[in-house]
Amino acid sequence: MSLDTAEKQKLIESHQIHATDTGSAEVQVAMLSERISKLSDHLQNNNHDFASRQGLLKMIGKRKRLLSYIKGKNQLKYNELVKKIGIRG
Repeated sequence: MSLDTAEKQKLIESHQIHATDTGSAEVQVAMLSERISKLSDHLQNNNHDFASRQGLLKMIGKRKRLLSYIKGKNQLKYNELVKKIGIRG
């Protein structure tokens, strides 16, 4: 359910703002979205994994807060990010 280093590096390279960017809000949202999709697949097969369900809800909340931060800073960048990741905004 966690991301391995190659997947993280691929996400960072596709969403980074500048060459040394590894922790901007856009990169964090991309990584959280990938972890959320993996964990939701896991939970469809394991209905009684309540600890993972709680972690999923926390990740969704964190992603929502980061997206609202990006939306407040730059609406255009928010729209591009939501479209690129493929989530409902």
